[in-house]
Amino acid sequence: MSGLLRVHLLLLLLGCVCLWLSSLARAALVISEDHEAPQVARGAARSLQKRSTNEATVEVHSVTVDCTVTSRFARTVMTSVALNKANTSQEIFFEVELPKTAFITNFSMEIEGRVYVGDVKEKEKAKKQYEKAVSSGRTAGLVKASGRKMEKFSVSVNIAAKSNVTFILTHEELLQRKLGHYEILTRVKPKTRVQKFQIVVNIYEPQGILFVDAHATFLSNDLLPLVEKTVTDKKAHVSFSPTMEQQRKCPDCDGTLIDGDFIIKYDVNRAKSFGDIQIVNGYFVHFFAPPDLRRVPKNVVFVIDISGSMYGTKMTQTREAMLQIVKDLHEDDHFALIKFGSAIYTWRDSLSKATQENITEAINYVKDIDSEGMTNINDAVLRGVAMLIKDRKEKKLPERSVDIIILLTDGMPNVGESNTAKIQENVLSATGGKMSLFSLGFGNDVDYSFLDVLSKQNKGIARRIYEASDATLQLQGFYDEVASPLLLEVDLRYPDNAVEMLTTNHFSQLFNGSEIVVAGRLTDNDLDNFMVDVMGQGLEEDYKAQGQASPVKWTDIYPDEEYIFGDFTERLWAYLTIQQLLEKSKSGPADEKENATAKALDMALKYSFVTPLTSMVVTKPETEDGTDSPLIADKLTEEQRQQAERRGYHYMSASPPMYTPTYHSSPTYFVDGDPHFMIELPEKEDALCFNINDRPGTIFSLVTDPQSGILVNGQIIGDKKIPPDGKMNTYFWRFGIVHQTLGVRLEVNTRDISVFQDSKWVKLLWSDSASLKGLNVDLLVTKERSLMVTLKDSVKFVVLLHKVWEKHPYHRDYLGFYTLDSHLLSPAVHGLLGQFYHGIEYEVSELRPGEVPEKPDATMFVKGQQLNVTRGWQRDFRRDMKNGENVPCWFVHNNGTGLIDGDATDYVVSGLFKTV
Repeated sequence: MSGLLRVHLLLLLLGCVCLWLSSLARAALVISEDHEAPQVARGAARSLQKRSTNEATVEVHSVTVDCTVTSRFARTVMTSVALNKANTSQEIFFEVELPKTAFITNFSMEIEGRVYVGDVKEKEKAKKQYEKAVSSGRTAGLVKASGRKMEKFSVSVNIAAKSNVTFILTHEELLQRKLGHYEILTRVKPKTRVQKFQIVVNIYEPQGILFVDAHATFLSNDLLPLVEKTVTDKKAHVSFSPTMEQQRKCPDCDGTLIDGDFIIKYDVNRAKSFGDIQIVNGYFVHFFAPPDLRRVPKNVVFVIDISGSMYGTKMTQTREAMLQIVKDLHEDDHFALIKFGSAIYTWRDSLSKATQENITEAINYVKDIDSEGMTNINDAVLRGVAMLIKDRKEKKLPERSVDIIILLTDGMPNVGESNTAKIQENVLSATGGKMSLFSLGFGNDVDYSFLDVLSKQNKGIARRIYEASDATLQLQGFYDEVASPLLLEVDLRYPDNAVEMLTTNHFSQLFNGSEIVVAGRLTDNDLDNFMVDVMGQGLEEDYKAQGQASPVKWTDIYPDEEYIFGDFTERLWAYLTIQQLLEKSKSGPADEKENATAKALDMALKYSFVTPLTSMVVTKPETEDGTDSPLIADKLTEEQRQQAERRGYHYMSASPPMYTPTYHSSPTYFVDGDPHFMIELPEKEDALCFNINDRPGTIFSLVTDPQSGILVNGQIIGDKKIPPDGKMNTYFWRFGIVHQTLGVRLEVNTRDISVFQDSKWVKLLWSDSASLKGLNVDLLVTKERSLMVTLKDSVKFVVLLHKVWEKHPYHRDYLGFYTLDSHLLSPAVHGLLGQFYHGIEYEVSELRPGEVPEKPDATMFVKGQQLNVTRGWQRDFRRDMKNGENVPCWFVHNNGTGLIDGDATDYVVSGLFKTV
């Protein structure tokens, strides 16, 4: 994007229909006077731009999202109209987030009566324009990875004085049925009020609509009536359109009340045994998910990575997920547990029936799983395959049952067989195509491409599990999708002389809550003999169903609709075909890969889909210097998304999850409030605490580790003035964090966050959620709440931001500092918090009444000293930012004297990044 960031209008839409009208100044517009802004780390550096008080020069007239779902095929049009009211030209930015499973099909800008339209080209042919654009320093790719499920499309254009611009982006996708429903997610974060703000979803399902649910996390009693939902037998309409006044957060402020997720879930009726077929304009689509099928027992082998890289949170989350998964096994299932590091360990030599007794024993085994060794994926998976083959041969497993291996790993194979192609060959040869392998790649160090092919070659899929507080839920959620097989080896057959160019029509399994979709082109307009046969293996006998297909007369079903995306069957067929060809291009013989790639490219160009093989070239109007500025919109593969996250910094405006701590699992050390220090000791089910009082401006050493090069200092600030009670409160308002070995320097204050690495500074604002990934440090900002800092192979911190009423006569904003993971620091670590990282021994006795009845005193023996301590509590704000949670602790008086080494003044340093 241009370095001349004059006006920044952020219009960000997430999900199938998701809207975020944002700016870095809590308003729709940010006007920068810095016309010579460098282009270093531009994504995050925009937050460094100066802001003008003249923020009314661009008026956002409307923001609309119109999504039409026709038989699961969603077409979403996102439109924004903005007017430049200033007397000079302004640069306006349009940013949209769309699902990574969707294909962009159209983008246009209308400026002063002229329409500029994006053109879909073969990626190689667009490459020269892309390279020219990048080398000019004026532009970059339009699409970037953003979060787990989204991709961000962004473009800017220079608008003349008193002119307007209309942005229109269209994308299409086939909604997937998961766990019994389809879902349309709208993340609404406008951050400012919009003149015309509207989300409209129309759902057309000739099968009949079973239910439609619409809810939002931000809905108050006042906003709830604004969600309009009308559902008839075959159509549903959902809309949300608050007025400017209804968007207002409070009577005297301009902030918006709308901030959160708007979610629509629905499902359709399923009566026919052979499914539902719709024929429109010479193409057909067949949906198959019959109701009331009995589940087929599964034989599942869990192959769990316990290598050293799984140590800590990942291992804890894996244990938690496995405990729940084992509990949820059906009594007819058989299961086995294999854990692997360098060596392979099996719970038992054969699979066990999921009896209550076996489940109880398995739970005890899972509880003791811990990390060790390296990563031997080859031998671990082959051991699981061998167990299934052996038990099948010995007839220990039900004849009608499905064999499944679920592999969980967080790293590359680095012991035993480490050649990934050879591992794929070994596993495919061992399974013989007779079992399904599902791979879960935990974290960002896995070779996802390797796992993806490994699974696809063996009737399964791969899924990334993101390192976050909800990783346990991610693991459980994936298992729920494959927990209940209904049919095996499903074939859907059609008359050979009536159809051509079928999408995949054989499926290894159908799981409960999912759906099989097949599409094709008709060659015979005589549909009197269009018979459909469905065959599969059920629980007790083979499943067979047959039916007569007939064209759907849409004008009869929807007589009042003038236009309902009439070519949807053809585009659905094209979308599904391209997706499947792209999958085939990753695995199989070289000639088949090449053929699949060529076909996918031809279809993407024909139907104007932006895919990993095509690009959309957008040529903007000529700039003031008379040159145009082409932009390239690419489609990212999962491997490219992962590579982007690994490389340098990666800025994401999508809201990351707030860290949720697990209490009493590992010690946590923190300082918060006035300054209150807390040392949690889960092994003792206790905590110690003390206060440090000093003059405002004093800088304390909190953590220093000379061996690893870690340094954390904090500076305190006082109240604006002395309160009437005469007690001046002090708080930490600024932290300096250094990792000298990794070359990381980070300053966090109540205004913003600055990080220096790889010879460049990047600044983030608390007013936006963001994720910043580097080779040596990861930052995760939750808007106006928290910053998580993860330093590579060393330590993890969280800084909480406490916002105080701006007009408060005494108090100021302040920060809290929490250490979450410090086990990799050396024994030499010290500081007001650091000295406790490796534990502390103490005894408490002689409990007696204190000055306050509910706060008894006691005698503590610690470090060879005898101290008088008081039972009290401090507040931990990680779960409840407003009120905090009271944590009981033994309070050590006099600035922690006797508990800390030396005196509190010994920890005073001369600078935020100084050791003395």
